[in-house]
Amino acid sequence: METANCGVGMALVETVKGSPMAADRTDDAPGDAWTGWISVGRLASGLILFAYVTSHLLNHAFGLWSVEAMQFLFAGFLWIWSPLPGTVLLYGAITVHVTIALRAIFLRDRFRDMWPPEIAQLVLGLTIPLLIIDHVIATRGAYELYDAGSDYISTLNTMWVLAPVLAFKQSVALIVAWTHGCIGIHFWLQFKGWYRRAHGLFLAIAVIVPTLALSGFVAAGMEIRQRAEQPGWSDWAATRMKTPDASESAEMFGLIDDARVGYVLLVLGAFVAHGIRGSYHHRRRSLTLRYGTGEVVRATKGQTILEISRLQDIPHASVCGGRGRCSTCRVRIGAGLENLTPPSEAELKVLRRIWAPPNVRLACQTQVVDGLEVTPLLPPHSDGGAARGGPSYLHGRELEIAVLFADIRGFTTISEQRLPYDVVFILNRYFAEMGAAIEGAGGRLDKFIGDGIMALFGVDGDPASGSRQALAAAKAMSERLVELNQSLAGDLDAPLRIGIGLHVGPCIVGEMGYGKVRGLTAVGDTVNTASRLEGLTKDEQVQLIISEVLVTASGLAPETGRGTEIEVRGRTQPMAIRCIRDARDLKI
Repeated sequence: METANCGVGMALVETVKGSPMAADRTDDAPGDAWTGWISVGRLASGLILFAYVTSHLLNHAFGLWSVEAMQFLFAGFLWIWSPLPGTVLLYGAITVHVTIALRAIFLRDRFRDMWPPEIAQLVLGLTIPLLIIDHVIATRGAYELYDAGSDYISTLNTMWVLAPVLAFKQSVALIVAWTHGCIGIHFWLQFKGWYRRAHGLFLAIAVIVPTLALSGFVAAGMEIRQRAEQPGWSDWAATRMKTPDASESAEMFGLIDDARVGYVLLVLGAFVAHGIRGSYHHRRRSLTLRYGTGEVVRATKGQTILEISRLQDIPHASVCGGRGRCSTCRVRIGAGLENLTPPSEAELKVLRRIWAPPNVRLACQTQVVDGLEVTPLLPPHSDGGAARGGPSYLHGRELEIAVLFADIRGFTTISEQRLPYDVVFILNRYFAEMGAAIEGAGGRLDKFIGDGIMALFGVDGDPASGSRQALAAAKAMSERLVELNQSLAGDLDAPLRIGIGLHVGPCIVGEMGYGKVRGLTAVGDTVNTASRLEGLTKDEQVQLIISEVLVTASGLAPETGRGTEIEVRGRTQPMAIRCIRDARDLKI
């Protein structure tokens, strides 16, 4: 009977070697039309092989129960992988996965740019075929050519009693394959929100599964060694194996040696071809690529923007290693946009996820054209957090929004008369009430500046709705301030008073900051004007000042409040405003 277990195959090889009959024996580089299909092929073949390895490990884990339990589960294992469809699926996946890996070696721009996990995945992946070639030939090959085979119990006897080195080889092969697969799964899922939330669970599974498998394998081996001490056990186990004769064994070992040599030559050939390709590109640099920093480099037709950045030692973010999954390598295209080939479906999928405008492309997927000008949009060492996608304004856009500024009147005097604990307590109570009022009206808290607050409205909507939300927030803030003063009456000598300024207009909106201190904010003349209006509430002796522009945009009654005009620095014409003594009086 054919076997699909690599322990069986290795055992068969070692048994024949030790028998009297044997004594007579003298992240891929993208950029072409096939990128999408290759990505699918890599993922599909990888998942099939990972499922195969997982079934091996689960089979071993049943050794914690008994050897017979392993034998029973192995029958189900054979039912999946031994029939022709399962065999074609398995060995087809091996062929596809190895071929894609060799292609990735050939197309890789530079290996020194690889991250340690990428290096580990590549080394482990290249090692796996060397560990399982004898298994492949000694199981499928021996079964097809010589009708040889074995059951699981006799194979365990061979590995743990007759040739213990096979137990070690079996364990190494499976652990190497499991680790390689786990790294691949992580690369595949690392940018999915649900995976980040379940990362601890996946890590636990990655550790528990091989631990149980090795424990079960060792437990089964110890049980087999105890049985081997019984008279006649070894002879009984030998009758359950059918091995090739001497000439067939010699032929099989020759096939194994040839396969190993052939595989090594294939890998070496891929690295040699990679070097030749690099030299070829270096000699044929005929295109010009300009970066937003003013740096100009020479490029070769067919190279991607990310390849060129790496070859020219220009720092360029790429969390996924250039696989077109994370979007951290994205660039804004200046000159030459109209000459680029349209993005592939795989690139479009990522660009849609981050709401990218038409002039933004993935550097790892975009081939250069002569005269192309690009500006990387993320810092060179950006982490995966930048790849989570989201609205396009996070990456910088001009939006027409409403801006609110608020400040406590005379708080410096209040803080000077109190202990630090009291100041922090009062501010936190104030911020909690005002923040709830702003968010309840649909606004976004931008920042707290001392005892001041900045908020944005209409970021996800339009100027009219943003203006109405800002008015609703101002009214709610005034109402909550009254309630707060009542609750703090015993802690304050006088009630807290605030000034609020509202204005609507164009702003540059985006996620700004450094490191972990990043957040959505807005800059521009509209922000400065709103802050100026808040400051004028002191001079006008009112709680709220609204620009006439916001009154019109919101549909507020034109007779609301007291109208006046002010001079604003940087403006040639006076600005019309509305002064409201108490924001609770707003009719909205």
